[in-house]
Amino acid sequence: MKLKTYQLWILPLISSLLISCGWMQGAFQLLLFLGFIPLLVVEEHYYQQSDRFKSFRIFPKAFLAFFFWNCLSAWWIWNASAAGVIMVVIFNSSFMATVFWLFHATKRVLGRRLGYVAFITYWIGFEYLHINWELAWPWFTLGNGLSENISIIQWYEYTGVLGGSLWILLINVLFAESIIKYITNAKNKLTIKSLFSLAVIITLPLTVSLIIFKNYKEKGTPVNVVIVQPNIDPYNDKFGGMAVKEQLDEFISLAESISDEKTDYIVGPETAISESIWEEDFNTHPSILLLKKLNYQFPKAKLVIGASTLKMFKPGEKISISAREFSQEDGFYDSYNTALQIDTTNIIQSYHKSKLVLGVEKMPFAGTFSFIKDLSIELGGTSGSLGSQEEPTVFKSIGNIATVAPVICYESIFGEYLTEYIKKGSDIVFVITNDGWWGNTPGFRQHLSYSSLRAIETRRDIARSANTGISCFINQLGEIRQKTKWWTPAAIKDTLYTNNVITFYVKMGDYIGRIAALISILLFVFYLSSSLRKKFIKK
Repeated sequence: MKLKTYQLWILPLISSLLISCGWMQGAFQLLLFLGFIPLLVVEEHYYQQSDRFKSFRIFPKAFLAFFFWNCLSAWWIWNASAAGVIMVVIFNSSFMATVFWLFHATKRVLGRRLGYVAFITYWIGFEYLHINWELAWPWFTLGNGLSENISIIQWYEYTGVLGGSLWILLINVLFAESIIKYITNAKNKLTIKSLFSLAVIITLPLTVSLIIFKNYKEKGTPVNVVIVQPNIDPYNDKFGGMAVKEQLDEFISLAESISDEKTDYIVGPETAISESIWEEDFNTHPSILLLKKLNYQFPKAKLVIGASTLKMFKPGEKISISAREFSQEDGFYDSYNTALQIDTTNIIQSYHKSKLVLGVEKMPFAGTFSFIKDLSIELGGTSGSLGSQEEPTVFKSIGNIATVAPVICYESIFGEYLTEYIKKGSDIVFVITNDGWWGNTPGFRQHLSYSSLRAIETRRDIARSANTGISCFINQLGEIRQKTKWWTPAAIKDTLYTNNVITFYVKMGDYIGRIAALISILLFVFYLSSSLRKKFIKK
């Protein structure tokens, strides 16, 4: 199969358009099932002419496809950080193009069948790495691209989003193979076999999902939850333009307007307390005492809210990588993005955000290169790398009404990390976030839809409080209820259900990623050894 020069460049662009549809809305996401096909046709061109072209010739075409996919789907980061979007696009595109080139090189040596196995396992292995290393950016994990079509992905409770990636890649490969065989006039029975396999792979997960979606019943004990969306401008008001007391008065007023004696929880957004509070002063700080007004008015209610906090290291205590040194005295301290639970007791439970945003809340490899930690950009509050904690914390309540997973913003895109809350006993999830940094762009809508995936994977109800929108309730099927409007103050309430059932995905985590990574290593070693053996034989 030979393509013309212009086709070698046009087809990757078509792939970029199709794949980017996964980060659009509604049925457009289904075009992901066709997204890699044009690029795989280009790859086949170079595969069939391996004697004429070196394997690296596929790299610029793959980079082109992934570059425009990342540009089309992540441009909104520009509103918060121009440097951030440039880093995301360049690094992500380079990583993806490298994975695709390795697949092509492996296919040249090991043949079609093992080559396509390599494509799927290399890609999923890369996604698994991209969830867990210092440069983690799992936003574009392929399985996320079906987040607005929850009726067809209910089986994520068994596989997580990497199962969705596997499904998408399998369908793309089988479609591409059928097209290639048709173009190259291969035997019809081979094409029919591919189409039959394709039909099975499409319909089986789809049927299972629709059955679950139709028959699933919410489990657990009812809990009455109020969500507050104060809508404080993160650029002009939240961190200096508007007094902290005025912000909290607005929050309290909204909460009071809808809470009652039956309210079990009042949920506020990330960094709703925007001033930095020393953790040693929790019970005496004016902002905390002001918020306790809600506890006095509604004694049954627990308040879960975001705050910026500081913690001083005691003499002899191990200093963290992110620690800052006092400018006018000896000693070190850490700055945290924190979730708090405030109730009628004197015990204020806290959790420090663990999955920090690259370039804003942390710089990668700061433990290896200490100077890097001071390079993160200032985006409200404090600048420099924030502190974090290694394991999540759950918030317990008097009378065991519920055990809350306090998930802060970016953490809601890490499926396996959220399972750690569930393993610690969480039976309900609160996502607190501040999506206003991105403006009225696809970014905050994508972020919202990822919470639906977490609900399906864990079968937990979710209350999502966003400073500027969208706030909402999400049931155990991932269905979104009572969506608030963007950039509008709001308070909403609903009944959620605590659920203590442990899904297969919660038990196993990203096992598909681990299996793919292992197979990838074995295939890559086999590829290298076979390649070296062929070179040796030629000599």
